[in-house]
Amino acid sequence: MFNSIPPITRNIIIINVLVFIVSYFFMPQLYDTLSGFYPFSPNFKSWQIITHMFMHGGYMHIIFNMLTLWSFGPILEQTLREKRYLILYFLSGLGAFFLFNLWNFIEVQQMVSGLETLGLNASEIYSKSVIGYTGDMKISATTPEGKELSQNLYIALRTPMVGASGAIFGVVAAFATLYPDAKIAMMFIPVPMKVKYLMPIVIIVSIWLGISGNAGGIAHLAHVGGALVGWILATIWKKQLYRFN
Repeated sequence: MFNSIPPITRNIIIINVLVFIVSYFFMPQLYDTLSGFYPFSPNFKSWQIITHMFMHGGYMHIIFNMLTLWSFGPILEQTLREKRYLILYFLSGLGAFFLFNLWNFIEVQQMVSGLETLGLNASEIYSKSVIGYTGDMKISATTPEGKELSQNLYIALRTPMVGASGAIFGVVAAFATLYPDAKIAMMFIPVPMKVKYLMPIVIIVSIWLGISGNAGGIAHLAHVGGALVGWILATIWKKQLYRFN
């Protein structure tokens, strides 16, 4: 059955699974090397813009992502053909990374400004946030507000973005654009709904969770960024669909 999956979708799933097995069981140091850190964090490396799409935080994370890709990817790959499908997948992942870190930038700048208002230098947090840092962890902040801002900045600089979710949301959004009347069911909405109604609900909820501080460790705005790119590309290509099908 696995061999019946179109080649691009099949290979993406294989690469994700292999990277997960290697990084989770054999080379855990790859997690810090390949995950996508905030671009102005001292832990960021340029290749992470791509490699973070193949990293996952646990069994359920990768299982859910790969099942979703297996459900929607083959249809899109057959419709768009390999080249456009590959462009869709990776541009959606890049869009996810961009939007998530645009919001990160706003939040980090607010933290830095807050520290400067208190007469504190945020650079000490940047230096102490380097993965593998073994020096003195004492900070200059003495007030509760300063300590909280310092801790939040430290977490933001050391917490990476991982997963194929952004790219996969682009695939799902493209599917919704090309096949709006298709009915699907999701875990929290068990009754099948037309995807043209379900997708906006998911996006609105993701935006609210992403900006409200109720993310729960999930990069909801990355999902929105990926979906936005997927929708834009599918809208453009939809006009030429019969030409390249």
